[in-house]
Amino acid sequence: MNRSFFRTAAAGIALAILAPAFAASTHSVGQLKKAFTVPVLKAKVGDTVTFKNDDEFAHNVFSLSDTQSFDLGSYKKGETRDLKLAAAGTIEVECAIHPEMKMKIEVSK
Repeated sequence: MNRSFFRTAAAGIALAILAPAFAASTHSVGQLKKAFTVPVLKAKVGDTVTFKNDDEFAHNVFSLSDTQSFDLGSYKKGETRDLKLAAAGTIEVECAIHPEMKMKIEVSK
């Protein structure tokens, strides 16, 4: 076997070992008593934030931030909505139904 084969095999093994270290994470944020359960979340680009409604009434999750603008719509108790973080920066998150509900997501590379 030649050196090229061994270099290719070594690179493949290294990627298999290191890949989990670079895997995206999932963060959970609840909505309870008209508040987000995490006031400030630190996450990375590519991570997912799962919002779960634990209240007896509907909630909404949206942002008009320059970093990432979105509207996940309204949803009932027990339901969840996912947000994949696409860019570094600060995202100010609110509930359209309860304007006092606010949180921040600080996204790094």
